[in-house]
Amino acid sequence: MPAIETAPAPILDEINAIDPWTRRARPGLLYVMYLLLLWALPLGVVAAFNPARAQAMAAAMTAYLGALPEPLYALFGTCYLGYTAARQWGKLRGVDR
Repeated sequence: MPAIETAPAPILDEINAIDPWTRRARPGLLYVMYLLLLWALPLGVVAAFNPARAQAMAAAMTAYLGALPEPLYALFGTCYLGYTAARQWGKLRGVDR
């Protein structure tokens, strides 16, 4: 029996959803975090040519991220660790590849 047939119903609903946003809801948050991390690359290029502008951009980004409520960071950490633990547990059980 393939692993897809033994998956819980909500996961099967997500996989079979027509809406691409529904199918990508789980990794979507990770994409946002990757984007934030990758933003450092163009900011480094800006810093090479205009350090004052790069410093202003970094200060604005720091202010924005600092304005986000602490529970949002806790929620991200919980979701990320929970997702990672669930994937590892599934792999150990042989359900996930």
